[in-house]
Amino acid sequence: MPARDGLAPALQADGAPSRGGRSGPGAAGLVSAGLVARIAFALKPASWPKLLVPMLLGQALGIASSGRFSPLGLLAGGLFTLLDLGFIVLLNDWGDAPVDRLKRAMFPGSSRKTIPDGVLPSRVLLVAGVACGGAALAVMGIAEAGLDRPGLALWAGVSLALFVAYTLPPLRLNYRGGGELLEGLGVGVLLPWLNAYVQGGEMASRVHVPLAGFFLLSLASGVASGLSDERSDRAGGKRTFTTQFGNVASRRATQALVVAGAVIWMGCAAWAPSRAFGACMVLAAGVALATWPALRRASGPAVTDAFDAQRTFKGALHRAIWGSALVLAAGLCLMVLVGPHSDP
Repeated sequence: MPARDGLAPALQADGAPSRGGRSGPGAAGLVSAGLVARIAFALKPASWPKLLVPMLLGQALGIASSGRFSPLGLLAGGLFTLLDLGFIVLLNDWGDAPVDRLKRAMFPGSSRKTIPDGVLPSRVLLVAGVACGGAALAVMGIAEAGLDRPGLALWAGVSLALFVAYTLPPLRLNYRGGGELLEGLGVGVLLPWLNAYVQGGEMASRVHVPLAGFFLLSLASGVASGLSDERSDRAGGKRTFTTQFGNVASRRATQALVVAGAVIWMGCAAWAPSRAFGACMVLAAGVALATWPALRRASGPAVTDAFDAQRTFKGALHRAIWGSALVLAAGLCLMVLVGPHSDP
């Protein structure tokens, strides 16, 4: 459920006011732009790594589990992830329109918003978002039959349902509390697991061990995502970690979760299916820990309403999460390429 944290630099995907006010063409210029440009804005491409990186990690886990590469598995997982992106981003903007309008009133210089600034009508976002969700389920239904992956469509539906519980009525846990946990489960566990399953065909295997640490890293991203929306979320009645516990607690929790995720990767390496697999986990943990000093330095200035500093802090966080996950994915693929995926 990444859209709050930015799910192109001109898009200002984290929702914070841009440096010196709105960057790029004004809202009026965007409204008068072509349909393709407005759709591209609404889809927030700067945010896509929040789902594409978990997808790549999951695909690598699937390759490690089977010891081979399935082009159809990559195609199905990639299509599902892209459609899932559209489902999440468009419906999140639809569901968050009242708070987005409130933030526009509180911070007139903040980044453009799809519905409040008239880029696209709310009805278009609703219809397009639902269509993306339906298409994502159809892709996994076809993959279940064509690749013999029992239960794949059902678990894809569970993944989409997590987002519905996150931001849409009647649950709207992003407003009631617990949205960060759903984001951690959806982005950090279910999405990579679905890609691992469609690629490798194993529902439960020791190759899924890294998802424990990746859940905590994704939870860190979920906690940090509320920093730039603290005052508008509080005024709009959202119960995020930041609105409940404050800016300082959110930054400290984010840093602690990054360390905890890396430590779990190192600690669980002993349960990996092979020594080479475990070495990849330790290497990825080392990448995350190596970026932690930069994250700690960026934390101090990222106080409430210090939007540029918050953007720097979240940039350091994303480098820790995405960098370590991509190193792990690349290491696992290389492991399969150069030798057997399990020890004799």
